Amino acid sequence: MHSIHPLPAASPLVRRFPKSFSLRREDPWWHQVLDPGSEIVTRWNFIFLVASLLTLFLDPLYFFLPVIGGPACMEIDYNLSIAVTVFRTIADLFHLLHMIMKFQTAFVAPSSRVFGRGELVMDRSAIAARYLKSNFIIDLAATLPLPQVVIWFVIPALKTRTADYANHTISLIVFIQYVPRFFVIFPLHRRIIKTSGAIAKTAWAGAAYNLVLYILASHIFGASWYVLSIQRQHQCWSIECSKERNATRSPSCNPTFLDCSSLNNPERRFWLSVTKVLTNCDAQNDDYFQFGLFADAFTNDVASSNIIEKYFYCLWWGLRNLSSYGQNLATSTFMGEILFSILICLAGLVLFSHLIGNMQNYLQSTTARLEEWRVKRRDTEEWMRNRQLPPELQERVRRFVQYKWISTRGVDEESILRSLPLDTRRDIQRHLCLALVRRVPFFEQMDNQLLDAICERLVSSLNTKETYIVREGDPVNEMLFIIRGQLESSTTNGGRSGFFNSITLRPGDFCGEELLTWALMPTSSLNLPSSTRTVKSLTEVEAFALRAEDLKFVASQFKRLHSKKLQHAFRYYSHQWRTWGACFLQVAWRRYMRRKKEMELARQEDNHHGHVWDQEFSYWDGSNADYKDDGAGRSSVDKAQQLGATILASKFAANTRRGIQQKADATTLQMPKLFKPEEPDFSTDQEDS
Repeated sequence: MHSIHPLPAASPLVRRFPKSFSLRREDPWWHQVLDPGSEIVTRWNFIFLVASLLTLFLDPLYFFLPVIGGPACMEIDYNLSIAVTVFRTIADLFHLLHMIMKFQTAFVAPSSRVFGRGELVMDRSAIAARYLKSNFIIDLAATLPLPQVVIWFVIPALKTRTADYANHTISLIVFIQYVPRFFVIFPLHRRIIKTSGAIAKTAWAGAAYNLVLYILASHIFGASWYVLSIQRQHQCWSIECSKERNATRSPSCNPTFLDCSSLNNPERRFWLSVTKVLTNCDAQNDDYFQFGLFADAFTNDVASSNIIEKYFYCLWWGLRNLSSYGQNLATSTFMGEILFSILICLAGLVLFSHLIGNMQNYLQSTTARLEEWRVKRRDTEEWMRNRQLPPELQERVRRFVQYKWISTRGVDEESILRSLPLDTRRDIQRHLCLALVRRVPFFEQMDNQLLDAICERLVSSLNTKETYIVREGDPVNEMLFIIRGQLESSTTNGGRSGFFNSITLRPGDFCGEELLTWALMPTSSLNLPSSTRTVKSLTEVEAFALRAEDLKFVASQFKRLHSKKLQHAFRYYSHQWRTWGACFLQVAWRRYMRRKKEMELARQEDNHHGHVWDQEFSYWDGSNADYKDDGAGRSSVDKAQQLGATILASKFAANTRRGIQQKADATTLQMPKLFKPEEPDFSTDQEDS
């Protein structure tokens, strides 16, 4: 038999893998089937939406390629065509990537949409089959680089390469491909709304988005107006040229003369000196040819300007006529002009009512809450007038409404938090309240779990200046933890005469501690405790409130709230206990001073009695010889008289001491008895006690 010995640890054949090493290989996202609601798909949809809008801006730039290059001739601006071709190729790559993403993105099975979001189909063949049957043809037509192929391959291969022919061909190709590129936006728009809820996250972004769409429409109509103007000019030249060819005049007009490639031709130069094409096709003279709404392109020298001036003038032209629904257009009887003017009028009406209307709604949504607050304030004013409230009470209501609007801007925070999941709501409450709650010294003694339970149930509380939060003797229904502002807490100890205590509560303090005592009682009644103090706001106060039922729930769930450590912290930071302790010390000090005076009087009395007895004994010793000869009867009578005098002196001293004590008590201010506050049941102590 052969035994198998394990390899030593230092052997080079033993390979050690890190703890985080996994034999499972994770494929990159381009090899995975993507969830249509995932973050990467959502982000790509937004990126492709921006790219599609830029493409829609880019394609009409092909209409600016034909320019007036000289007298009675047209040419193609190849510098502009190179720049447009580069950007158009980049845009086509985005469309190609979008098609690849669609082959990688799952879809929801229609039969599973009965409840919820439905089940995703992750099969690649099913995804490809569904895409090929739905939007593949439109996406492919939008992705093909047709204008680039026509400009750089088709037109140079033709025998007739005039600028007019190139202009018509490029314009037709761009217009045909613009339709599928435009329709790609609609399913993409719906998909983004379905996954994200809205295109724009904010009102200003939504207004800007609709404004961009309106400017895009103006850009399209402005570029179309320019290319139609160039074609209208070339049409006039062609008509006049055909007239000269039919006439028996020399030299005859050649259609190639209308292309700027023949500028150096001697025959064209001679023809240009005798022809009437320039005078008959002048836009400032409508006697021979009516340019109609295209006259501005030549009277303002737009056709011969540089690309920057030309673009912005055409954009302004489109924006002006869309906004005015084409009312300023002066058309001729040419059918093409009339149809183009009708299209501008209808498009302006639809786009202005839809896009600008949406833009107005977005902007109004930013001030919607302000308008609601104004309506509510107006209703409040009318209600106060109808109820004939006194002026000071009306002013208090106005201050509170104003202060609440400044603090919350009309947002109902509680309704927002209630609509969120429990875990999210707990994290939000912890973020908002934990740091503020820790500012309360009493809560520093609690652990994080207990603080989380308290933060989860805290609600915001706003109070204006000179508002009574609770009055002495009223039931306490919440504890208040001050965040900003100052409160005045005062008590008369149940209305006793001669007693008044007042303190100022600042940020970090709390009031309503009677409620904590009530909540910690194991046999607390259903009736809420009565307040021992009157709490009034000195300034505008922002605080967090912990209601009675919530505090009772926390006290019942967390036994750590019963520890002696919290008992001592509660006593130390409770103003009710502080007031009782101060009064207790004051009464004890006065009792001590009174007893000290009594002891001093007793000592003085004892000294007085001792001095009297010493005098009597010395009197008896000095006069004993004088009274020896007297009879026994007289001696006994004198002793009885002296004893009576001594008793009377003692009674007089006692009465004098009693009178002094009564007088001292009468002059001393009697401190009313202040009852000790109720103490919670801290019998169940924990380890931290």
